[in-house]
Amino acid sequence: MHALNCDWGHIHYREDGAAQGVPVICLNSLGTDLRMWEGLVAPLSGYRLVRMDKRGHGLSATSDAAPTITDLAQDALTVADHLGIEAAVFVGCSIGGMIAQEIARIAPERVRALVLSNTAAKIGTEESWAERIATVESQGLPAMADGVIERWFGPAFRAHPDCALWVTEVARTDAKGYANCCKALAGADLRDALPEISAPTLVIAGSHDGATPPEQVMEMAAAIPGARAELIEGAGHIPAIEAPEQVARLITEFLKEHELV
Repeated sequence: MHALNCDWGHIHYREDGAAQGVPVICLNSLGTDLRMWEGLVAPLSGYRLVRMDKRGHGLSATSDAAPTITDLAQDALTVADHLGIEAAVFVGCSIGGMIAQEIARIAPERVRALVLSNTAAKIGTEESWAERIATVESQGLPAMADGVIERWFGPAFRAHPDCALWVTEVARTDAKGYANCCKALAGADLRDALPEISAPTLVIAGSHDGATPPEQVMEMAAAIPGARAELIEGAGHIPAIEAPEQVARLITEFLKEHELV
């Protein structure tokens, strides 16, 4: 566990795996912290695995002002700079996938490959995010947690005792930090940038994803030149939690295919 101080606060990050391995930087979904990738740590132990909490999540600080998607991308690059990483494989889920897309847009030379899980170039509308923010402010995240979990996970995982851990995760997320990232999502539209992505790209969807339905994820994949798209049956919005073995297999096969080992 490490803290990196920035002008807006601090970023919590940690490293695992091989210090001399290919750098892989993981970017979390809305309402989770870096523990969402825990199931990938052992399978990706040959890589230099960097995980970080975005603003207002986990052990990172909440910035006073709401960040843009560009701000969140710059935060990830700041962590990379701090660790001496010139270029990395960026693995992002949900908003993390949008952050990864934005990094590819503003700093393509920093991207060795992309893994975009359960995300899109445009998620929701300004109106839908404004409604979500209003609910957070009026009811709080504990009241919303069960509804979030319905969108996140497939039926099998929702019936598993471990699902309760993620209900707690959502409920304990900083409300302002969550709302601030909702504002970042409301203002983010990367659709025009998709055809310009030149890095090798793996796209992952879940058949039970209620937040970014598989057809939306596949539409994004079709707009990225040469992207490889995979559907995980039975998984929802965060397959790294529900099906880490399958996610790890897809990532390692993809990176080996592109000689990133």
